[in-house]
Amino acid sequence: MKRTRIHAWLRSAMVAALAVPLLVVPQSASAATNAFRGVNWADARDNYVDGWVIPTGLAAGDSYESVRGKADGIITGFQQKLGANTVRLPINPQSVNSDWWARYKGAADSALAHGMKVIFGYWEANKDGFVDDTNAWNTMWDKVTADYGGNGSVYFEPMNEPFGYSLSAWVSLCSSWLSRHSNIPRDRVVISGTGYNDNVTGVGAASALNGTLLSLHFYGYWASDTTRSAWTTNLSNRLGSYSSRTIIDEAGAPMTTGLDYSAGHQDGNNFTAYFAATTDLTRSRQMGVVYWPGLRSGDTYSITRQSGSGLETNNTSGVAQLRWGWGL
Repeated sequence: MKRTRIHAWLRSAMVAALAVPLLVVPQSASAATNAFRGVNWADARDNYVDGWVIPTGLAAGDSYESVRGKADGIITGFQQKLGANTVRLPINPQSVNSDWWARYKGAADSALAHGMKVIFGYWEANKDGFVDDTNAWNTMWDKVTADYGGNGSVYFEPMNEPFGYSLSAWVSLCSSWLSRHSNIPRDRVVISGTGYNDNVTGVGAASALNGTLLSLHFYGYWASDTTRSAWTTNLSNRLGSYSSRTIIDEAGAPMTTGLDYSAGHQDGNNFTAYFAATTDLTRSRQMGVVYWPGLRSGDTYSITRQSGSGLETNNTSGVAQLRWGWGL
């Protein structure tokens, strides 16, 4: 999520809060998503680009072999420095419906070869919360699912932050996606919450989406609270009764500004309280977390930075708190 759009998010959040769930569907009490210990690998320009998405460390001129080699070092860094087992990669029609896709696939293939899960998520270019071009979007997903639908370690997120849609319109679009790609098991499809992925109660209650995973985004700049208890309440309200289906596939805090996230330094600061509450709750509810971002140059939230062909971490206490949230 681009952090310059806070006011637009607030307006969307108020609309989403008024949405009426379509139908309450019971969920399995034994389900959990904590098998997803992940990071976002993001484009330095943000993933909302009108062109190819090129995660930090890659270049438009890279061959498949070059992408694969660079990704090997970065993926190994995510595993060794953080303990991650999942990477969320951005896609868009410009990237997939072009010759970049054959080369960009090296990033996903590297992750899979290292035993990682991969989540492909669609980012729009217009930043209006809508799919830019439905025909191009369908063509993109036809290609991605054809290439990776047979791999049980790959997951598909039809759209990131669908804040332009009402709940009913978003459920309808996702239902169409599920029908078009009915060969993909529903438990490998990650449905974004309404607004900026900021609430999953509506999509969780929609019978048309039964069996899918859900995606929630949660950030510390969404409120000014400085206690873990306040942040826990904030997050719990966004999850409702759907924790067991939900992956928080974006959550992050400043990692390059010297904040201390360790015990005894959490309450009293907006971001440390937020991050502690988030990771405490995900650990206790056995929920997956995909940190934003694992790597993105120029982003103060980036939990790693490039170092040679590998990675170094930016905040030891932040890494420890993230690992705590992962259950490590």
